[in-house]
Amino acid sequence: MSKWSKSVYIERWTPSSRRAVIIAGLIILTLAFAPLFASNGVLDRLTALFVYVILAAMWNALAGYGGLISVGQQAFFGLGAYFTIRIAHLGLDPFIAVALSAIVVGIISYPISLIMLRLRGGEFAIGMWVIASIIHLLVNLDGLIQGETGISLISLNQYEADTRLTTIYLLALFTMTSLLVMLFLVLRSRVGSAIEAIRDNEDAASSIGVNPEKTKRLLFVLAAFGIGAAGAIWLTTATSFQPKTYFSVQWTAYMIFMVLVGGIGRFEGPILGALLFFLVETWFSSSGVWYLIGLGAIAIIFSLFLPKGLWGELERRFNWQFLPIGYRVEPKNNKLE
Repeated sequence: MSKWSKSVYIERWTPSSRRAVIIAGLIILTLAFAPLFASNGVLDRLTALFVYVILAAMWNALAGYGGLISVGQQAFFGLGAYFTIRIAHLGLDPFIAVALSAIVVGIISYPISLIMLRLRGGEFAIGMWVIASIIHLLVNLDGLIQGETGISLISLNQYEADTRLTTIYLLALFTMTSLLVMLFLVLRSRVGSAIEAIRDNEDAASSIGVNPEKTKRLLFVLAAFGIGAAGAIWLTTATSFQPKTYFSVQWTAYMIFMVLVGGIGRFEGPILGALLFFLVETWFSSSGVWYLIGLGAIAIIFSLFLPKGLWGELERRFNWQFLPIGYRVEPKNNKLE
């Protein structure tokens, strides 16, 4: 029976992954200087793209890595916008309110996770939708919001239009980058190994000392925090808050679409899916109901014929894996004894 030689090495980075990180860094750096040469219209659209990437990456963290399929993540998107309104109403700067609202949403998600993580499969998915509906009704009861009439983030008017747009753009870019780096580091850590073990076989993971509930709770809170930040940033671009808009299930539908098309359970997949969704929306959103029908048809086609998404197909055909999660163990000098 053959075995590995006595000396082995654990490879965390491949040449392609190193190149990918360098290229990603250069792209982020270029985007950071975009306000110097890009028009306001371009900055506004890129801000939307950054929000889509956040939403896709966070839903993928929950479902793709944690195995928690949710159709109620709009709860945290709406809460992010709501608490921004509430905190700004106290007299704080609106951009400080954005940051604080994301933290508040993350804190609130913890007790929600204590209840929801007791559910499994379809029960969890429907339970999250129920939670989102309840939170929506509670927000409507707030006199400041005036029911479905809503309210505007009027404190943003203290900034000139160009300054406001640039600040929102840079805030969205910083938030997206920070969340992606945070997620990447989590997945590359020992927690990431536990996540992979749970995703493959939860019972087997438990038998080797992994705590599935604790690990899933980390992903749940991280996803809520990120989606809350996305909702807060979206509010700064729209300025007006109407609960039925922010607590609409369409936001979760968009998240699911982006992850399914890009590739669920892959770090790069949601980013690719968000980019494709952004392009489709930019080119075809004026088509009205046919745009929504088209999104649904595309999602069904991918589920049937490309279940691993575009990135999964690229991995299969070209062996692409720019940002591998976990470890790869190989024999030193490729020798067996």
